[in-house]
Amino acid sequence: MSKYKDNDAALEWYLSKFGEFESTLNGLSETFLNDIRKDSFNKFRDLRFPTLKDEDWRYTNISPILKHNFIPAPLIKQKTFTKDFIKKYFFQGFDFNLMVFINGIYSDELSDCCRFPQGVIAGSLNKLVREKSNVVKPYLNFLHKIDNAFDALNSSYIYDGFTVIIPDGIVVEKPVQILFIGGDDKEHLLSQPRNLVVVGKNSEAKIITNFYSPFDNAYFTNAVNEIIVNENGKLDFYKNQHENAKAFHLDKTEVYQGGRSFFNHYSLSFGGSLVRNELNTKLDDENSECHYYGLYLAKHNQLIDNHTFVDHAKPNCMSNELYKGILEDNAHGVFNGKIIVRQDAQKTNAFQSNKTILLSEKATIDTKPQLEIYADDVKCSHGATVGRLDSEAYFYIRSRGVPSEIAKSMLIRAFANDVIESVKMDELKEQLNHMIFEYLNRVEI
Repeated sequence: MSKYKDNDAALEWYLSKFGEFESTLNGLSETFLNDIRKDSFNKFRDLRFPTLKDEDWRYTNISPILKHNFIPAPLIKQKTFTKDFIKKYFFQGFDFNLMVFINGIYSDELSDCCRFPQGVIAGSLNKLVREKSNVVKPYLNFLHKIDNAFDALNSSYIYDGFTVIIPDGIVVEKPVQILFIGGDDKEHLLSQPRNLVVVGKNSEAKIITNFYSPFDNAYFTNAVNEIIVNENGKLDFYKNQHENAKAFHLDKTEVYQGGRSFFNHYSLSFGGSLVRNELNTKLDDENSECHYYGLYLAKHNQLIDNHTFVDHAKPNCMSNELYKGILEDNAHGVFNGKIIVRQDAQKTNAFQSNKTILLSEKATIDTKPQLEIYADDVKCSHGATVGRLDSEAYFYIRSRGVPSEIAKSMLIRAFANDVIESVKMDELKEQLNHMIFEYLNRVEI
């Protein structure tokens, strides 16, 4: 019997469902997506899902995902929700365009995304591929690399996701808020959104993605994002993952930046049983900047894995990473951050920091910062700290008559504060603070 029993069985399951999936495609089978699907499916046959023997997955055991036979979402009838019901799942207090996806499939009835500046292409990938194929084709699959079976699975079953393409010289003032509702009350579903963002030269935008589930069933989100920020473009990208306690969530984001571009990425992970956020950026022209901010909270037996990679390919660029974790109960955190500075990338500034607080004796963190530097005129640093709430600060606060739970909340707030304060939208800050204390079941301050 194969020592990769679960791996083999999972591959066989998704291979067996592909014919049924193809029969649902209708008009999509005649588009360029079909070439992507066929090529990826052929690669999928020869790949394996990663194991603990793979260096990039050595701390993350994905076998719980492979034990389920997840059904690709296009094979199941979509659930229906009301606009009033979904309001609790996205941020409030400001004006925005809204796109809603149910298990990765666009819901026109729940979305409201018609207030974009002239020239902006935005909406469902499925629809735009059929109606504006010539606009989408040059960008889709331009960045995505197939490194393992999860990557190939997304491209083999590529079907829908959000697309935002902004021409040169346009500032999109209103944020674009995207809601992914996942799961089902009866079936174990596979949701595979394929998302595309292109920011033109001298253009700007803010995008907020939210992942939630109203159900208790296990399901699997296997998302891929491709983001291109062209010369002098600016993009703030927020990801708020708050799925149910049985959910599995893998997210791979590939980013390409042109000269003098600016990219902020905010990763906020609260829910899920097993979560992996993979974020890769290539700085491919001078004077570009990327900033990563991450906050991950885990309790019970959750595992949250953050993998980042910044490729400094050209000189005079800057990257800055700040990730903070708060872990309690038997939770397990992983942070693996890699920075490479290539030989031509002189005058690089690259900084990376991962700090973790353990709120229980059994919570654990594996952290692996990495630097590869092939240039000699650079400023680079990385660091990682692991500890518990500051006992001296705690006793000092308590000595001022502050109750114990409020004192602990004050220290948690202080620890998370520099990530929260980095958020550019004031309307989000207090809502994020509320989510932190609500998730940890602690007194909010």
